[in-house]
Amino acid sequence: MRLVIALGGNALGETPEKQKEMASITAKYIVPIIKSGYDVIITHGNGPQVGLINLAFTEGGKINEKVYKMPFSECGAMSQGYIGFHLENALINELNKEGVKKSVVSITTEVEVDKNDPAFSNPTKPIGSFYSKEEAEKMPYVMKEDSGRGYRRVIASPKPVKVLEMDVIKSLNESGYVVITCGGGGIPVIKENDKYNGIDAVIDKDYASSILASSVNADILMILTAIDCCKINFNKPNEEKLGVVTVSDMKKYNLEGHFLSGSMKPKVEACIDFVSKDKQRVAIITTIEKALDALDGKCGTKIIY
Repeated sequence: MRLVIALGGNALGETPEKQKEMASITAKYIVPIIKSGYDVIITHGNGPQVGLINLAFTEGGKINEKVYKMPFSECGAMSQGYIGFHLENALINELNKEGVKKSVVSITTEVEVDKNDPAFSNPTKPIGSFYSKEEAEKMPYVMKEDSGRGYRRVIASPKPVKVLEMDVIKSLNESGYVVITCGGGGIPVIKENDKYNGIDAVIDKDYASSILASSVNADILMILTAIDCCKINFNKPNEEKLGVVTVSDMKKYNLEGHFLSGSMKPKVEACIDFVSKDKQRVAIITTIEKALDALDGKCGTKIIY
């Protein structure tokens, strides 16, 4: 069975050394899934990493004029490269340790977005450092106040349309490779005059993972996060864990506002979209620690048609 695993931020670290440590732990949970016979494709976020890369170029330019401003799409590509390296390295080491003959490859992935996506008119995704109001007013970017902590640059978060390297991803996975792809939701590109060009934006990795999973005809989309299942009436006396749930019920809960934007909502919507396209598909939301048990039906939220 083909399985797309979307890693949450808790599977990665904010510094290179911490990230290598976390990638090693992540590999210890993914390799047993691979050993169970699943054809695995892995996606991951890049929130802290891409922000730090962008910040490094911004602050470096203040010190040395030879440090040029780096477009955000290029920063995304850099984050894909070094996160992919850490995950690839950790998985190879763990597979070798377990005596599993399996190759791993990380792909720099471009994802098309619509240049007319309304998200470009209302950027909401915060990146980089916090600034005072006075500092923010001097910035050449859209700056917004962030939860009373200061002002941050915000950029658009458009919906993904198409993964450009899809044929390669599918071919490699069908040939037995574990593929790491769509890092940070993919490098956002728009098509103009029959050419693709990078654009300043951040694609939600859960939506991108859903598009990817559908395009490779995956049987299961598993989104790994910080909690082991979805809940309705969260943090209320009548809080309820969701086990096996139908798409129609999840749509209803979503419309009722049980899942918050920037938290569980995009994960739920990505799963709904994936399962809605094929009655045989399944989506799972759980933690990385319980991933294998969730595949065995022992825990987690399982969304079915």
